[in-house]
Order: sequence, then structure tokens, then C-alpha cells
Amino acid sequence: MSGAADVGDLYQRLIMERARAPLHAGRPARFDAEAEGDNPMCGDRVHLRLSCAGGAIGEVWHETRGCAICVASADLMADAVAGRSRAAAEELADAFEAMVATGAVPDREDFSELRALSGVHEYRSRHRCATLPWQALRAALTKTMETGHGG
Repeated sequence: MSGAADVGDLYQRLIMERARAPLHAGRPARFDAEAEGDNPMCGDRVHLRLSCAGGAIGEVWHETRGCAICVASADLMADAVAGRSRAAAEELADAFEAMVATGAVPDREDFSELRALSGVHEYRSRHRCATLPWQALRAALTKTMETGHGG
């Protein structure tokens, strides 16, 4: 088996693990903002909640009903944006969405697990599955600014 195939298998396993047992699924008792994303074409639905602390994103939780790509994307995103400022989270969202659109994986340390979803680029009909949680994140971040919790 080639090195590229080994990496592809690792990415596939990571996606399936996060889809089966997401680490950030649930509804917290306290949160500062929430937003939903819906993809009526395939039935994916994301309800995202986040807390803010010191001008940064504290924690992110999601209730995601959908395909493995959507659930894994929501869960990996929750890991990736925790502790970041709003601007840094939005910049990461831009980079992720560009990766899905172009297939080019950013050469960034903070993309180590997010690159598992780079293969979605080859399946245009699945782009929205991967980006839906990130769109919900943007909406939640906008709400944090409106309520004075964002940084």
C-alpha cells in the first residue's frame, strides 16, 4: 500500500470515528450564541452553540443530524476553533471552505485533522455537507458580536 493510500485510510477512519462518536455533540447548560444550518437537498441539519471567554471562542457544541461528512466536519471544526478569536475562526473557516472548493490543502499546522475532509473536493454534491457547520459557525459568531460576547 502506498503512503498516499495509508493517509487516505487514516483520514477515512478519522471521519468515521468522529461521525459515530462525536466529541463535541450535545446541548450545553450555558452558551453565548447559537445558530442553525440546514441543507434541504440531503437532509443535513446542524444546531451549533458556543461559549465565549475573554474575547475568544470558549467551547463549541453541536447537534448534527446528517451524513458522516457533516457530523465529522462539525466535530472537527469544534476542536479547531476552540480558543480562537472571532477573526481567527473566520479565517480558518475561509481556509476550510477554500480547501473544499479547490482541493488545495493549506500548509498549516492547525489543519492537521481538518485535512481529513480534503477528499470532499472531488464530490461537488458533498461540498455543502462539509461546509454547513462552518456556515452555522459564522452565523453564531455574528450573534456573539450582536450580544457583545464576541472578540
